[in-house]
Amino acid sequence: MNEEMALIVQKFGGTSMANTERIENVARTVAATKQAGNKVAVVVSAMAGQTDYLLDLSSSISVNPPLREQDALVSTGEQVAAALLAITLAKMGHKSQSYTGMQLPMVTDDIHSKARILDLKTDRLQKVLDEGIIPVIAGFQGVNSEGDITTLGRGGSDTTAVAIAAALKADCCEIYTDVDGVYTTDPNICPQARHLKQISYSEMLELAGLGAKVLQTRSVELAQKYRVPLVVKSSFGSNKHTWIVKKEDVMENSIIKGVTLERNVSKIVVIRVPDRPGIAYRILAPLADLAINVDMIIQNASIDGHTDFTFTVPRTELTRAKALVQKVADDIGAQEVMTANGIVKVSAVGIGIKTNFGVAARMFKALADENINVQMISTSEYRISAVIDEKYGELAVRTLHQAFELEKNGNGGLRESLMPKHPDAAKPGSSDETDSGAGI
Repeated sequence: MNEEMALIVQKFGGTSMANTERIENVARTVAATKQAGNKVAVVVSAMAGQTDYLLDLSSSISVNPPLREQDALVSTGEQVAAALLAITLAKMGHKSQSYTGMQLPMVTDDIHSKARILDLKTDRLQKVLDEGIIPVIAGFQGVNSEGDITTLGRGGSDTTAVAIAAALKADCCEIYTDVDGVYTTDPNICPQARHLKQISYSEMLELAGLGAKVLQTRSVELAQKYRVPLVVKSSFGSNKHTWIVKKEDVMENSIIKGVTLERNVSKIVVIRVPDRPGIAYRILAPLADLAINVDMIIQNASIDGHTDFTFTVPRTELTRAKALVQKVADDIGAQEVMTANGIVKVSAVGIGIKTNFGVAARMFKALADENINVQMISTSEYRISAVIDEKYGELAVRTLHQAFELEKNGNGGLRESLMPKHPDAAKPGSSDETDSGAGI
């Protein structure tokens, strides 16, 4: 192992920071990294349940609070967690200082609750690290050009950590959570789910965007863009972990890497839309203006100058989305706007999809054999997705996992150059003896 001092960014999620006992456990992990001769910067989420508690307080006062004030409220959870960890490290004899997104500063755009990072100043962090101090940074938050607090959306602390790792040119970004890496599917749904030692950025990006909860999608995008070495580890003692690596570094040759189930899906159907140029834009533009994500889109063949326009949105956004679409539908003379909630999206993900014939046929035959009807289909370079009835969601996951024989595929080791300069890093080819039962 290279003896040169490494710079490591470590991120700890809400479950890892749930109480003072667990915060002490986190502090021991951070201290061990520091004592091994590394520089270390830490990013933390709010203590488990704290963000929901603050949101409940807000909703008890107003069902539609100003997002600027809601950001100011929920960002305090991470500030508390950062200060508590810095206090704990100081008690253990390690110099440490906590920082909010505003203090760095982490500069974002003006979209409250879904802000995107525009710039990150590292002068202060670099100075602190050079002085041997451990900075503990409140994740999930930033500041806009007006000086207002913004937040990055659920899971935003992952994005904070990767952004800091990229800006500091860190040797590694370690994401500590309550699972010990990425699995071929959720073991709570499919007991045959297999742990993955490595996965490509592209595959992880698809998994994260399709319901996998290990990493926020934007954090994977940043890691891929800036080539940040990324590893997912457990805070609770498992020796397993998953590396997210460049496509060319993936040594496993399986066609499909994983199967996901996304429950946060609703469908909107605009009936008898006038079939003329610009109508799709008219329908979707108001949703884009409010940062409501539109996923699958289907437009039927035109009949008598009209067509049906169908698309999916997050279930949590359905009420807002329908109101916006209804207004456009009235303006353009569409017949009706219909919605459906009882659906889910099941997806097969893997680099091999684009180079192997018959993957889609195999997927849809497996679903058909279980009498599972497919309502919508979408594909990309790395995934095939199908919208189905919610009651068949878990059955579909188990069916596809078996159809693609994911429990049987091997997983190659990692090249030595991918390993961080860290005393606890597993060596290539190391054995993993136990499953934690956690998953994506």
